[in-house]
Amino acid sequence: MVLMVRDIHRSAQFYTEVLGLKVSDWIGDQMVFLRAGADHHDLALSQLPKDSADFNDLPRYTRPGLEHFSYLVESYEEMERSVKVLQEHGVEIVRGIGRHGPGNNLFLVFKDPDGNNVEIYCEMTQIGEHDPYEPQVWERTIESFDQYRFARFVVPPPPHLVAQKSGDGKPEESDQ
Repeated sequence: MVLMVRDIHRSAQFYTEVLGLKVSDWIGDQMVFLRAGADHHDLALSQLPKDSADFNDLPRYTRPGLEHFSYLVESYEEMERSVKVLQEHGVEIVRGIGRHGPGNNLFLVFKDPDGNNVEIYCEMTQIGEHDPYEPQVWERTIESFDQYRFARFVVPPPPHLVAQKSGDGKPEESDQ
């Protein structure tokens, strides 16, 4: 995945110091390749031109596009440590720690310097070739969104999210 960013050095610092990715290579000061594992990169950042007409057009839920992308962490304890790191760096936490219904994974979502939602997750249901699994259809309720019903959120859940997941019929802003 490649993200267009407003300040490549600030974004590179965020993804290395806060999220723990490693720099693989740079193309001048216009693009940086970052990795979480052994692949050369799984995220690249590309500098938007400073005179771009859309320079300050931040991500929003009222248009198609990326809602969030995720990185696997080892455990719930690692997720709790991540909360402390995010708070120490003044990073906006959007939602979590919670546990989704589909996938049964723990999640924590926060903002990067350009307003993109980044998620860390762990304990995702694994479906292998020899692991029987039947897909199911989940209702859009609080239980499918967060089995803990917001009890473990480290920030108050946004009121619109509580209303949406509680079934008052308001339109959805985001999938999860």
